Amino acid sequence: MARVRPGEAANPAPPTVQRIRVRFAKRGRLRFLSHRDIARSVERAVRRAGVPVAHSHGFSPHPRISWLGAAPTGAASEAEYLEIGLTREVDPDMLVAELDAVLPDGLDVLTAVVAEPPPLAERINASRWRIELPGVAAAELAAAVEALLARERVVVERMTPSGRREVDVRAGLASAAVTATDGSSPSSTAGTVADCAILTAVVRQMTPAVRPDDVLGALDVVAGFRPPVPAKVTRLAQGLLDDRGRLAEPFDPDRVTTRS
Repeated sequence: MARVRPGEAANPAPPTVQRIRVRFAKRGRLRFLSHRDIARSVERAVRRAGVPVAHSHGFSPHPRISWLGAAPTGAASEAEYLEIGLTREVDPDMLVAELDAVLPDGLDVLTAVVAEPPPLAERINASRWRIELPGVAAAELAAAVEALLARERVVVERMTPSGRREVDVRAGLASAAVTATDGSSPSSTAGTVADCAILTAVVRQMTPAVRPDDVLGALDVVAGFRPPVPAKVTRLAQGLLDDRGRLAEPFDPDRVTTRS
């Protein structure tokens, strides 16, 4: 066995010459996959597609794939992000097509760009969530949201691996709006019940992160609001939050390819 010289890595790997940022969706039944399951699926797809992924050094090299802000298990998403380090330059459009072809239906590659400064983490500080609540009156939900937005602080408790933690939901909630299934605003007429009330919430990234279930928990705290069935949650977008409450697309202005 060759002796490793001082300052040299054991089992050196080819250098990373390009980084590609990828946006993908988690849809349908695959929203119930854990982040670890998704990571394994992507790593397997990278191998099957023959992507020249870079690896870490050492005796147990790992593919250089980094992740940003994975959606919770059970939540769908149209805006999940990862970054892949490559040992040679690759056309992002080709990478999108090849990865999407070998990933299971429900993990759908949407967009890829060549990574440019600043880091992806500095381009994202908030998420937009769609929370569908079947059997809930839009007017009832709107009243609960109004009560939440009127508060300066609303704390809920969450169980974590390190124990219970308090989360200030109001501090993380940038905006919230209620619509019915037809996209109209909730009616002020008493007794009007939509088939499905929809809450669209923009939530800032903070520590600990405010999740959609935390928002529903805060509605229970301030208004006793409890949906009759589990909510269907989808992350619609991630990006930088501006003064008007809009999210800037993280890949702009360096977008190179998009798939619908």
